[in-house]
Amino acid sequence: MTQASASKQRDILVTSALPYANGPIHLGHLLEYIQTDIWVRYQKMRGHNCYYVCADDAHGTAIMLRAEREGITSEALIKRISEEHQQDFSGFHIRFDNYHSTHSEENRSFSEYIYRQLQANGHIATRQITQSFDPEKNMFLADRFIKGTCPKCKAEDQYGDNCEACGATYTPAELINPRSAVSGATPIEKESEHYFFRLPEFADFLKHWTRSGTLQPQVANKLAEWLDAGLQEWDISRDAPYFGFEIPDAPGKYFYVWLDAPIGYLASFKNLCEREGIDFDHFWKPESTAEVYHFIGKDIINFHALFWPSMLHSAGFRTPSAIYAHGFVTVNGKKMSKSRGTFIMARTFLDHLNPEYLRYYFAAKLTGGVDDMDLNLEDFAFRVNSDLVGKVVNIASRSAGFITKRFNGQLGTVTESDKLNVFVAAGDELAECYENREFGRGMRRIMELADIANQYVNDEQPWVIAKEEGQDDRLQAICTNALNMFRLLMTYLAPVLPETARASEDFLNTRLDWNNRAAHLENHGINKFKALMSRVEMKQIDTMLDASKEELPTATAATTKPEAPAAGMIDPIAAEIDFETFAKVDLRVVEIVKAEPVEGADKLLRLTLNIGEGERNVFAGIKSAYTPEQLQGRLTVMVANLKPRKMKFGVSEGMVLAAGPGGKDIFILSPDAGATPGMRIM
Repeated sequence: MTQASASKQRDILVTSALPYANGPIHLGHLLEYIQTDIWVRYQKMRGHNCYYVCADDAHGTAIMLRAEREGITSEALIKRISEEHQQDFSGFHIRFDNYHSTHSEENRSFSEYIYRQLQANGHIATRQITQSFDPEKNMFLADRFIKGTCPKCKAEDQYGDNCEACGATYTPAELINPRSAVSGATPIEKESEHYFFRLPEFADFLKHWTRSGTLQPQVANKLAEWLDAGLQEWDISRDAPYFGFEIPDAPGKYFYVWLDAPIGYLASFKNLCEREGIDFDHFWKPESTAEVYHFIGKDIINFHALFWPSMLHSAGFRTPSAIYAHGFVTVNGKKMSKSRGTFIMARTFLDHLNPEYLRYYFAAKLTGGVDDMDLNLEDFAFRVNSDLVGKVVNIASRSAGFITKRFNGQLGTVTESDKLNVFVAAGDELAECYENREFGRGMRRIMELADIANQYVNDEQPWVIAKEEGQDDRLQAICTNALNMFRLLMTYLAPVLPETARASEDFLNTRLDWNNRAAHLENHGINKFKALMSRVEMKQIDTMLDASKEELPTATAATTKPEAPAAGMIDPIAAEIDFETFAKVDLRVVEIVKAEPVEGADKLLRLTLNIGEGERNVFAGIKSAYTPEQLQGRLTVMVANLKPRKMKFGVSEGMVLAAGPGGKDIFILSPDAGATPGMRIM
């Protein structure tokens, strides 16, 4: 979007997926809310009429059972969790225009209205189904509320749909010695009438809608696979006891939590509209000129891009302008883990670190796609210290003191208009980055500008000029130029670093105004500079990880894994992957052109590999089994499309395959003698 198009005020409604009211917010959740908040803050900064609403997803069996265990009502539980969620979001400067609950009268009203519209349009069906039933608790059981022994690996205490020990999937009927996770009773099979949304009847509508530009290409392609395979009717009912809304004219039947969860977007916005006098229909009527955007995780795309638009379409509401999905968060390259301390709760992070550190790191790595993101904690500390402290804040700290001490806090006249115009012009490019959610590209451009500003200060050396007589005008001009560069950088960073931006406004005694960024600060009084941000120390991160750790339960014979294999070898107990995933692995025959020891590493050799179209550098933990001379000239097999990994000794650009228990018994996997470097292994 250009600066010209940005001048036309837009009416925008934005939502994030509703957090479930059954536990605390963790860093994996925060990616979405930070991404959305940055986008919303940018829109508001440009003067658009933008609202950001959310709510707690407050219904379902899990909430009912937890409240029962705690000896409180479900209402009391969701009220407490909502307060905790809102405190965590506020701690990370996530600013909602309204935060509501799906357990609200607005949501009940919209859920019943949409259901009746679906029913009137012939899109609701009923039929008998057979389910597992707890005879002691007198309730039907979802698969996750049934436990037993895995039929494949015989691991005990596994859920009714998949085994966490071996990764196998199965039905509850296949479990050995199944039991209810609620009461411990042996489940029985029982019939019940259920209500279904006739989703297949919307196939033609969805094939058009999903290709209308409302979805990212990767998401649209995935949905096309599901549409081509044929849609199934969606079970939208659950039997009592259940915490939720009862289906009209169906005693003992309740709306499934996923039916009224997205309707919570309507409910939260309606609640805001009633309070603030906003025209609800303007945003939700068909053919509305307003814009509606949903930010969600890729794991719930089916609910938002298949069920939700179909329900809206049938009920006479407009469909979303776009749905933006993001990927998952890993920490240090692995799934978040309680034992490693990397399952980090929002509150734990806030207890140890500045929340804007995380906002910036997420922004620096976010794209407009659905890629997963790794929170590498060493890289996190390095990037915050280098970019924010070492580059951006450093510009102000190097210049402000001269203005306050030598010129009574008064800026002079800008003398570097051409250089500053580069900063001003960059705003159009950065506007495109924010609008298209290419935050990472935007942060890189901002840091390029910060480098220009720091180079300017280095070249002009105000600390030297300050010691020379008769150079006051020049000194004042240098610092005025530098602080104007800082003002523009903080203007562009304001959606990401709202509190640092506010402190910068106090220091500069002005508003950070994107639309008026070309007006320089000249002959203007500023306030005394105060430190805006401190460095991240690894000991802070280590303390946070220690606080996040939970002791693992004692391992049983059925779940204990053997000692981890040497680096580069295959773990025989690893979770299964499907063929489609395996087919993505690019296995190549390569020639070891050079092998050499790595200084300071006991187990590593640095291998230079000819892959047929150039050379790659790979570190392999095979020094205990081979000398460099034994390897040079040999052929082996490598994973050629493994993401490069930055290590202490350099960057490793792949993985050499080997086998064996370790030590001296590590064997390079050599191909047939007729193979040539670059040959792919099918």
